Amino acid sequence: MQTSAPDTHTDLRDALRALCAQFPPEYHRKFGENETYPEEFVDALTREGWLAAMIPEEYGGSGLGLTEASIIMEEVNRCGGNAGHCHGQMYNMGTLLRHGSDEQKQTYLPGIASGALRLQSMAVTEPTTGTDTTKLKTTAVKKGDRYEINGQKVWISRIQHSDLMILLA
Repeated sequence: MQTSAPDTHTDLRDALRALCAQFPPEYHRKFGENETYPEEFVDALTREGWLAAMIPEEYGGSGLGLTEASIIMEEVNRCGGNAGHCHGQMYNMGTLLRHGSDEQKQTYLPGIASGALRLQSMAVTEPTTGTDTTKLKTTAVKKGDRYEINGQKVWISRIQHSDLMILLA
């Protein structure tokens, strides 16, 4: 299948395809049918550093960009997997990198890069506003060195497979 990505990413695609070949489509189908989580596959992606692609090198990641992260997710889907099982780490990482404090980055990024921590979830959905982020009702008010959170969140994808999450308030 032809893609719009330049040929300069052939090595990236080949490396991902080699890893994904260890998990054939029938492996992934059973998780889709049972609505379960492919822990072994996500662990392999983590172990090989693919889910740390966007983490800067100084924190133990690869320092790759959004194009490369997109290629990683594309190849997971192309091999018969479901990038929805692990894409949260990629897009949540962008939030932490752009808006996290230096202290948060130093505290969390090395653990995420090594696989000791997972950042797979984002708490967005609310009972009365759904995923419309322009109408969120959850609030975060700074009280000293902490935030007081008031509101409700429902349907937090992959929460049972996450150590950390991004909370939208």
